[in-house]
Amino acid sequence: MKKRLGHICKKMLVLAAMAQFGGQICGEVPVKYHISVTAQASSKSLAPYMLGSWNQGRYVEGSGIWQEAGLLKSLDMSKRFSWSAGVSYLAGIGSNTDYARWNEKTETWGVNSARRNAFRITQLFGELKYRAVYLTVGMKNSSSRILDDSLSSGDLTRSNNASPIPGIGAGFLDFVDIPFTNGWVQIDGELMYGRMMDSDFKKREFNHFQGVEALNLYYNYKRCYFRTNPDKNFHVTVGMQAAAMFGGTTFFYRNGKVYETERRGFKFKDLFQAFFPQEGGEAYYEGSHLGSWDLKATYRFHDQSRLSAYFEWPWEDGSGIGKMNGWDGLWGIQYDFAKCGIVTKALVEYLDFTNQSGPIHYDPEDNPDSVITGHAQGADNYYNNDFYGGYSNYGMSIGTPFLLSPIYNRNGMLSFLHNRARGFHAAIEGNPTDRISYRLMFGYETAGGSGHVPDFRKSRSTSAMLEGRMQPLRNAPGFEVGLKIAFDKGSLRGDNFGAQLQVAYCGDFNIKKK
Repeated sequence: MKKRLGHICKKMLVLAAMAQFGGQICGEVPVKYHISVTAQASSKSLAPYMLGSWNQGRYVEGSGIWQEAGLLKSLDMSKRFSWSAGVSYLAGIGSNTDYARWNEKTETWGVNSARRNAFRITQLFGELKYRAVYLTVGMKNSSSRILDDSLSSGDLTRSNNASPIPGIGAGFLDFVDIPFTNGWVQIDGELMYGRMMDSDFKKREFNHFQGVEALNLYYNYKRCYFRTNPDKNFHVTVGMQAAAMFGGTTFFYRNGKVYETERRGFKFKDLFQAFFPQEGGEAYYEGSHLGSWDLKATYRFHDQSRLSAYFEWPWEDGSGIGKMNGWDGLWGIQYDFAKCGIVTKALVEYLDFTNQSGPIHYDPEDNPDSVITGHAQGADNYYNNDFYGGYSNYGMSIGTPFLLSPIYNRNGMLSFLHNRARGFHAAIEGNPTDRISYRLMFGYETAGGSGHVPDFRKSRSTSAMLEGRMQPLRNAPGFEVGLKIAFDKGSLRGDNFGAQLQVAYCGDFNIKKK
């Protein structure tokens, strides 16, 4: 049995490495396919936090039934030049969600019922590889280089929480040796430009009374990491991620009326300004920029088990880049056991977003007639921007879902209303048998609004999820049944209970070459 479990554990590591494609991958062959049916039910119109998160925005509705399928032709890593392509879709119907909506004609509040499209393309991409460098065009799921996507609360800059953004990206397939370092230092990087397609969703969710409605935005992501020799028992990864939203059009609302419109559109120089932020206009810097300083240290024991400690420090501008935001960030420890068993991995994280470089920002250059000459850098207001709105795609946080995503704002605001928060997240996973696996996650959070609009009475939330997956047929390893149950308890997210049942099959086939 131990030998069998070891084989299953190695297979699961391969599956986890490819889990960005719908979570169902089978074997190392040219073409893989998956098909699944998922049914979900919740006590509210939106899913509990741990049921609706970390699935690329696929199952956010509280209740519904969906059918998903996809194809993937993987890269051939043994060849100098190779290509890859993938497509997947999600079809079904989910519950409506009611959002507060201001009627300008009658000057009264009403309710707008929003529902996501019944058919959605969830991935569609083509990819080219030459040696260790790739070029991707289209919409493809991404994964974190620092965090374990299956257990962590989520990457602060770009997590697996929201739908992928279509665009063009290039970078290294993995860490590569830096010349003249004899393999002691490696580098990894990525640069991506995309176009956000969630404008119709924003129009349906926004209350059209107060705040900003930023439409037709463009997106930029870049990353640069350095890693010491991973063949050594102790190695470290360190670097920075950065993202930006730019271009588009913003409508500024006050008391139910548009008092200003900013039409930025798209210009070629925007690509340069998104990569190298430039000062300009009232926005101080063109675009909405954010990111994180990241570090992970891993020690491998003699039995091949691993202990990792890591952090991600968020930043919104120079004050955060200069680490003037105290203990803000994600701090975690993870232990990976050498063999599959009752517990295969265990993780605990502490998250803090309460400092944000302080609540006050004052620059004397912005107030030339003032006698106050002091300079205070603060009021970072994580994931929010006065000109570009919240850092989300289809209402789901592009960064960590630990902070309440705009889609959960029933008042129709498109921003992160409770980003002044702290709490912890814990998770374990294991394989009691060779055909049964489970995952257990638990989190606790306190929040007090934002630095701009604070809540003086803290809101709290306790959340948990238990997932079990089983391969019921020994002679059909591609057939799998999964069950998730999750709940939220507290004033922040409300009391909510939900369950999800999924039946899936994955397989592979060869494309014959002439």
